[in-house]
Amino acid sequence: MAAPPLFALEDVTVAGAERPRLTGVSLALHDGGITVLQGPSGSGKSTLLRLLNRLEAPDAGTVRYRGDDLAARDVLAHRREVGMVFQAPVLFPGTIADNLAVAQPLDPPELLLEHAGLPASFLTREAGTLSGGEAQRACLARALGTRPRVLLMDEPTSALDHEAALVIERLARTLADEGVPIVLVTHDREQATRLGDRVVVLDEGRLTP
Repeated sequence: MAAPPLFALEDVTVAGAERPRLTGVSLALHDGGITVLQGPSGSGKSTLLRLLNRLEAPDAGTVRYRGDDLAARDVLAHRREVGMVFQAPVLFPGTIADNLAVAQPLDPPELLLEHAGLPASFLTREAGTLSGGEAQRACLARALGTRPRVLLMDEPTSALDHEAALVIERLARTLADEGVPIVLVTHDREQATRLGDRVVVLDEGRLTP
C-alpha cells in the first residue's frame, strides 16, 4: 500500500468576512522536498498554510497529516512535529539563547544556530539588535529546536533584502535535502520557480491549473 501524502485537504472551505478564503480545495502535498504555495495577495495561500499547523480549522472539509485527521491530533504535539516560520520574525525580549530556550530544544543551542547559518556568538546577542535577516534565521533556529519532521514557511523572505532572502532560500534547500519536507508560501513567481520542487498556485481561494 502506498504511503499517504504529507498533507491532504479534502473539499476544504474556510469562511471570510466578504467571501470564502478557501473554497472546496482538494489537494495532496508530496512528502519530501519543497512544495511552494504561490499566488497573489489574498489568494488563500497563508490560510492554507495555517490549516496545516492547526492555527486555523476548516469550516468544511477535512485536513489530514500523513493520513491522520488533524482535528483528532493533539495540537501542541502536532506543532512540535510540524514547525512554522512566519513572515515577520518574532523574537522575545532577551538574548538569542533565551529565545531558543523557549522551544525547549532537543539539540544544543550552538548547533541550532549553526544549522540556521549563524555563529555561536549570537547566543549572547540581544534580540532587538539583530537585522531582519539575522532575526529570521534566529526564528528558524528556534523552529528547528524541536527537530520538526516538517517545516512550514509563510513568506519568510518578503521583508528581507535580496542577499538575506537568498540565505534563507539556501537554508530551506539544505533542510529539504536533509529530509525535512518544506511547505513554503510566496507571492514571488521567480522565487517559486527557483525554489519549488512542486508549485501549487492559488487564486481567490481556489486552485488554478
